[in-house]
Amino acid sequence: MEILISRIFREIIFWMAWIIIPLVMEIIPAFGGFFILLKKRLNSKNVPIPSHLPEITLIIPVYNSAATLRTCLESVCLSSYPLKLIELLLVNNESSDNSFKVYTQCQAEFKNLPMTWLNANQGKSKALNMALFNSHGKYIIQIDSDGKLHPDALKNMVVRFEQNQHIHCLTGSILTNLQLIEGTENSLMKFVRRCEFFEYCQSFLAGRNFESEINSLYTLSGAFSAFRKSAILKSQLYNTATVSEDTHVTFQIRHLLKKGVHLCENAFFFVEPIESYNKLYTQRQRWQRGEIEVSHMFLQKQLTVFRAFTSNFMIRLLMFDHTFAFPRMIWYFALIFLIFMNYPISLVLGSIAIIYLLYAFSMFLFFLNVRMYLAEVKDIQTYYVSKWYVIFLLPLYNFAIFWIRFAGIINSIKSEGSWKTTTLTEEWQKIKSVVNQDFSLPKRIIARMRRKINND
Repeated sequence: MEILISRIFREIIFWMAWIIIPLVMEIIPAFGGFFILLKKRLNSKNVPIPSHLPEITLIIPVYNSAATLRTCLESVCLSSYPLKLIELLLVNNESSDNSFKVYTQCQAEFKNLPMTWLNANQGKSKALNMALFNSHGKYIIQIDSDGKLHPDALKNMVVRFEQNQHIHCLTGSILTNLQLIEGTENSLMKFVRRCEFFEYCQSFLAGRNFESEINSLYTLSGAFSAFRKSAILKSQLYNTATVSEDTHVTFQIRHLLKKGVHLCENAFFFVEPIESYNKLYTQRQRWQRGEIEVSHMFLQKQLTVFRAFTSNFMIRLLMFDHTFAFPRMIWYFALIFLIFMNYPISLVLGSIAIIYLLYAFSMFLFFLNVRMYLAEVKDIQTYYVSKWYVIFLLPLYNFAIFWIRFAGIINSIKSEGSWKTTTLTEEWQKIKSVVNQDFSLPKRIIARMRRKINND
C-alpha cells in the first residue's frame, strides 16, 4: 500500500512539474484567446470608409536596400490610398550600394508617387527621428524597405485611426512572402520558411490580435507601424541606446503617454522569409536582447517575483520569457536522467507525447482563428489552409526557437548590445573551441599513454 501511495505521489509531482508551466502560461490562454478572437470576428461589421482621408507621411529607412527598394516602392504606388495624400520620405542611413540609383529610377518610373530622399548618417534611430521632424502628415507610418504593402494596407490602417479616436498607435500584420517561400530550392530551408510563415500568421493574427483586444500588446512591429503625429512627437522619439527601437517606442506610448497600443489585423505587410539559419539565429537573439534592454530601462524597479502576480502584463510576460526559461531548460535535461531514477520509460515518453499533443491542439485553435482573419486576402488564406499539416510540426520549430532565444538571454547578460550579433556558425566554433580546450589535458594524457605502450 505504501509503495502504491509513494508511486502515485511521485507521478503527481512529475506531471505537475512537467505540465504546469506550459499548461498555465500557454495552452489555457490559447483556449481563451480562441473564443475571444472568434467573438471579435463574428461581431465585426463593415464600417463605411470616411469621405475625407487625411494626408499621411510614409517613412522608409534605407540601408543597402538596392535589391528590394523597387519592389517596396512599387507596392506603395499600387496602394489604394490616394497617392496625392502620401508624403513619402526615404531616409538613407550610410548605404554603400546602389540604393540611391534605384531611388532615382523609381522617381522616373512612378511619377505619380511624390518621394523625397534624405541623408542621415547617424544610425537608424536618428534617421527615423530626422524624418519625423520633416513630416507633415496627420499620421506617421513607417515600413521597412525589404518588404511590400498589401494594396489596402495603408487605407485600412488610416481608416482604423479615423474611426477610433482613442487609438494613437497601431502595428500592422506582418507575413512572409509566399512566392519567395515556395521558390526556395533547398527542401529543409523551404520547410523552415513554411514554419516561419505559420509562426508569423499565428503571432499576429492570433497572438497579437488577442493581446490587442485586451490592451496587452507588448511591442510594435518595426517593419510596419503607425502613429498619430500628435502622439509620437510628444514622446522621446526613437532611442539609440537599444537594438530594439520599436519596443522602446511601444513602452514610451504606454508608460509616458499612457496610451494604448493596438493591432490593425487587416493591414498586411509582406517581408522576405529568413535567408539562412544564421540569419534566423541572429534575428531572434536581437529581438530577445531588445526586449531585455527596453524592459530594464522602463521596468527595472518593478522586476520582482511578487510583481509577477500583479496586473502589469509586461512583468508577467518577462517572468515567463526569462525567469521561467531557466527551469524549463533544466527540466528538458532532467528528462534524460529520469529514466535512471526508476521512472518508467513509458511515463517519460508518454508525458512528452501528451504535452506535444496539447501544444499541437493549441496551434490548431490558432489555425482556425487565422483562417478567418485571412478572409480578405484569399490567395494567402488558400495557401495557409493548404499547408495545414505544418501546425503539427510547429511545436518542434518553436522548441528550436526557444533555445535560440535562451542563447539570446545568456548573450545579453555577458556582452554589450550591438546590431552585429554572433551567428550560429560562430557560436558553434566557440563551443568546439571550449570543448577542445576542456578535453585537451585528458587527450594529452591518453596520447602519452599510447606512446609509452607502443614504445614498450
